[in-house]
Amino acid sequence: MMKKHEMARILLAAGLGLGLGCGVALGQSARQDMKDAGHDTKAAAVDTGHATAKTTKKVYRKSANRTTIVAKDTAHGTTVAAKDTAHGTTVAAKKTARGTEKVGDKIAGKPSPQ
Repeated sequence: MMKKHEMARILLAAGLGLGLGCGVALGQSARQDMKDAGHDTKAAAVDTGHATAKTTKKVYRKSANRTTIVAKDTAHGTTVAAKDTAHGTTVAAKKTARGTEKVGDKIAGKPSPQ
């Protein structure tokens, strides 16, 4: 009967020793998993930051380029409109002058050219 109790104690001690040893090993594995997850999260955040910066620069450059193009187009449109307005003003002034001549000729009694 003593041998049974002794054997039971030995088996119990061995079982507890293995169980606690595995528990510590599993605890260290879980700790390392948490560290790895933290490092992976940091790496993902850094990658996202780099991608955001790159995209922001690209959008800024395209926007600046488009702004330059629009400014040039607006300047060209303004120049064309100014020339058209000047031409219209010249034509109107000449027609006004001719009309004034006709009225002056009518008052003077000159016949109108045909």
